Amino acid sequence: MRKETPLEKGEIKAFLGPGSKFEGKLFFDEIVRLDGNFKGEITSKDTLIVGETADIEGEVAVGSFILSGRFKGNVKAATRVELRRPAQIEGTIEAPILSIEEGVVLNGSVSMTGASAKKTTP
Repeated sequence: MRKETPLEKGEIKAFLGPGSKFEGKLFFDEIVRLDGNFKGEITSKDTLIVGETADIEGEVAVGSFILSGRFKGNVKAATRVELRRPAQIEGTIEAPILSIEEGVVLNGSVSMTGASAKKTTP
């Protein structure tokens, strides 16, 4: 059993629970967690947490993206993307840092961009 990170325990400002369905555009300034179904666009400079029961389809542009559920579409993260078991993703990922746990299914393309991807010489 995985321990929750402080990010997952604290300051979640919005929550879409299991069994919920939403279609449209979501904009937010603080941490949001989705455990239901969402179809559309998500935009934020903060963190999006997608739980195991979630099924998300669309375009996502956020600061950090943590996925444990199912996602189909394109993700652009300014800081990092974390794919946690039993995540399933189909689409494109663009982020400077990508973390993938064993057991995750990833079908798509990955582009490592940003400051973390640039090599510096001593």
